[in-house]
Amino acid sequence: MGLASRLDTRIRIERKVVTPDPLYGTETVTWTEFATVWAEVQDVLPSRAERLADSIVIANRPARIRMRHLAGITPDMRVIIGTRVLQIVSGPAEIGRREGIELIVEQHSSEGAVP
Repeated sequence: MGLASRLDTRIRIERKVVTPDPLYGTETVTWTEFATVWAEVQDVLPSRAERLADSIVIANRPARIRMRHLAGITPDMRVIIGTRVLQIVSGPAEIGRREGIELIVEQHSSEGAVP
């Protein structure tokens, strides 16, 4: 089964745009669409790794994303899958001879630990 037959999830890749605030001179960060593509998304097991850091429980939900080759993706971009916002933590890595690329992404959430 080839890569194309497993591309069953629509994802949006966004890039960060930093602009100076005209009134205060501080930087304003917004996100703009880079591409919307079909991809194969696989949660990396264990699907929910938790650790305790400074009394805050941080849940990391890593996933592996494979898609057709797309030039211009950089590690400072993010991926949107439905309502999930994921940061690129590894990649892009080329699959084959520009057949596809693979990214490792992670969703971060935190919640106060119950004392």
